[in-house]
Amino acid sequence: MPETTRTTEKRNDKTMNLDEMSTHDILHVMNQEDKTVPDAVNKEINQIEKAASAVIDSFTKGGRLIYIGAGTSGRLGILDAVECPPTFGTNPKKVQGLIAGGKEAIMKAVEGAEDDPDQAAADLQDLNLNDTDTVIGMAASGRTPYVIGGLQYSNNVGARTASISCNKNAKSSHYADIPIEVEVGPETLTGSTRLKAGTAQKLVANMISTSSMIGIGKVYKNLMVDVQLTNKKLVERAKNIISLATQVDDDTASTYLETSHQNPKIAIIMIKMQCGHEKAERYLNQANGFVRQAIKLGNEDGDNHE
Repeated sequence: MPETTRTTEKRNDKTMNLDEMSTHDILHVMNQEDKTVPDAVNKEINQIEKAASAVIDSFTKGGRLIYIGAGTSGRLGILDAVECPPTFGTNPKKVQGLIAGGKEAIMKAVEGAEDDPDQAAADLQDLNLNDTDTVIGMAASGRTPYVIGGLQYSNNVGARTASISCNKNAKSSHYADIPIEVEVGPETLTGSTRLKAGTAQKLVANMISTSSMIGIGKVYKNLMVDVQLTNKKLVERAKNIISLATQVDDDTASTYLETSHQNPKIAIIMIKMQCGHEKAERYLNQANGFVRQAIKLGNEDGDNHE
């Protein structure tokens, strides 16, 4: 795609005199430009839904979600991946992020790394990529060789593939089962795709990972019931989650959290069903981890003593 038609490289008519603007005016125009990003994302909801469904299918089969990208895009994939374990109680291997240049590239640019498609294949090989996994290639331009190489390798092993780019008819789209093209238009600072394009990719990654975690039972109502209790703040959050889900007071929530062996899901079911740990765990297992379904099973068995 020529530079003149790739919108991520076009100049923004509203910021031609960016270097002469006051700080206030710069911030105002950036804010106005940022407001357009959610609307651009909204146009791709159907494609984002397909990607989320593919990830749910992978999770159900014991597979993984793997983001692959370079630069800002790669860092955003890693950011989404590392936030899944504390939020949803997942194994760190369930959602992973790969970046061109490896771990060093998270903190600083590794020159030329994104131009090596073979390295992406090697990186995915190291993860033992297989046909139960879903790979999402993230590249604002949609032409990054590392990402395209990763998508090609993923297709060869039978993994599901999606791409997130910020140009229409992006090259990476031709290598993905599910292309997502969020065209956010020219950046405030020409070509600086860490701005609107980065925001768009972060929004899409948020949507895919969150909706797929909901799809495998990691959420009850709108509560993070699989949150990991790794610090005092998260222990308090778990107690609050139990209180909100069951309308019990803080002391009762704390007691049930202890009785449930620090498992908010089990605690909620114990309170809702007025049953012991063993029975609550059995219902949860029968419901494949879905709290609402576990409570429903208990009701059907006549175990609801509320």
